[in-house]
Amino acid sequence: MTALADAIQSGRLAGAKISIVISDQPTAAGLVHAEQRGLKTLTIERSGRKREEHDHEIVETLNQHQVDLVCLAGYMRLLSRHFLDAYAGRILNIHPSLLPAFPGLDAQKQALEHGVKWTGCSVHLVDETLDGGPIIAQRVVPVFDHDTVASLSARILEQEHRLYVEAVEIISGGRHEVVGRRVVRKS
Repeated sequence: MTALADAIQSGRLAGAKISIVISDQPTAAGLVHAEQRGLKTLTIERSGRKREEHDHEIVETLNQHQVDLVCLAGYMRLLSRHFLDAYAGRILNIHPSLLPAFPGLDAQKQALEHGVKWTGCSVHLVDETLDGGPIIAQRVVPVFDHDTVASLSARILEQEHRLYVEAVEIISGGRHEVVGRRVVRKS
């Protein structure tokens, strides 16, 4: 969220604006950073609620704020069919691995445990699968012999901030086409 907000403020994402920042956690760092920037924030708690009920409230709120593109970060739940249908082709997610490798939780730990020499991050369109939607963009990060989950995560995070902005540029600029499971950039 902060990388996107910075890109908007600098003019890199010209014409874009962050209409609202939503979290299910009232103490989420993203809400704090958004409030510090004067952005509208809202907590929609999901504890004790069915996914469909929670998603309906989020979609209603997004519609009220005339949101065109939904950018997820740290959203640790599959979206309901209602949410997917409401924003089909307009929901992005960032993941700390080179998908399709290491989907789900603890991707950095998975990479270290598997002994890979390269990992990275991916921004993809969200579908009904776990981190399986068409990939928009990726960045590669080396894995060093001395890496810990924390050190690898920090290097991946640096690339995630750059990559998310690049992916939003591609999608919001209409410079893409989804062909099967691929996101193809138009020239």
